Amino acid sequence: MKGHIQQRGRSSWRLKFDAGRDPATGKRKVQYVTLKGVGKRAAQTRLAELIAAVEKGEYVEPSKITVAEFVCARVDQWEAMGNISARSAQRYRQVVKYQIVPHLGAIVLQKLRPLDIETWHAALRTSSPVRGKRKLASRTIIQAHRVLGKALADAMANELIHRNVARLKPAQSTGIMDEPVIVHDVPALLKQLEGSAIRLPALLALLCGLRLGEVLALRWDCIIGKVLRVRATLEQTKAHGIRFKAPKTKAGRRDITMPDEVIEALRVYRREQLELRLRLGLGKLPDDALLFTDVDGKPRSLSTASSQWSDFAERIGMPDVTYHMLRHSHVSMLVDAGVDIVTISKRLGHSKPDITLRVYAHLFKKDDGKAAAAINAALQR
Repeated sequence: MKGHIQQRGRSSWRLKFDAGRDPATGKRKVQYVTLKGVGKRAAQTRLAELIAAVEKGEYVEPSKITVAEFVCARVDQWEAMGNISARSAQRYRQVVKYQIVPHLGAIVLQKLRPLDIETWHAALRTSSPVRGKRKLASRTIIQAHRVLGKALADAMANELIHRNVARLKPAQSTGIMDEPVIVHDVPALLKQLEGSAIRLPALLALLCGLRLGEVLALRWDCIIGKVLRVRATLEQTKAHGIRFKAPKTKAGRRDITMPDEVIEALRVYRREQLELRLRLGLGKLPDDALLFTDVDGKPRSLSTASSQWSDFAERIGMPDVTYHMLRHSHVSMLVDAGVDIVTISKRLGHSKPDITLRVYAHLFKKDDGKAAAAINAALQR
């Protein structure tokens, strides 16, 4: 493969080299790179590096697109292709706007380096949310890293960059553990929930593993004896407002056997709703009525329900436990009880058990004493 160096000034050089064939036309591509402020030896070294990159298939043509421009465009494309929901797209855009653009947005995509990622993580760890009192939560930093990493993976696949500098996990570069916070003392939390308006929604996540959107989409005809049928989820975005959707996957449509604590809580909650309707002169409760509504009878918004839980968690001294962490805590209880991964996956509505394993792998990294006990028992038969 050929290359040539031409001096353009006292310490300025133009590098010319063969960059292979254009896949569309089959014609040879010639690339030019200008170097300034270096000597001839440095220019020769750079030319050799460029030629080697072409031979290895690692060379990418120069582009001035910035991190902000590329990541924003990718989020738009992911939503347009249906790869992410409107709600996820809204959350991604918030992360891009507040956590990525202010720190990395102006950097040319091809000039992004591992040191930039390390500096970014350090900055996020010491910064605060836009409205906030506290520092950014670890989960927010991790999500920002994932969004950037996903975009950079697309850039690499489309030959805009030759490596993904975000492949280093946040936990490795900043000490942030990519593990969800879970509730370790469940009985104590259940005691604190008594008499709270958020009790039943919290129980449905903690003891049944439901997502908040699934909880807010529940109707009374979804409760059949001890079985809870998940058939819809509620989504809230600026673009579409509040709307009901079918679960994202077939596995999301599932039947969940409820523990006694939830069954009793539902019985009490239904009685209270009937008594309230009687006092208001509203008559019988329709079978397809939503379990949770605002005072005007409209579906309760995700933001309202989430804020209710956040306020409650703050009051009881658990500010880092989000509503979704209750679902993680549910999984932790099942793992501790020795429930098999297939059953756990079906209960959560995951399409495949390996998804459950990827998300909750840390919960399985425990003492394997139960395995040894099982072997001992088998040998004694």
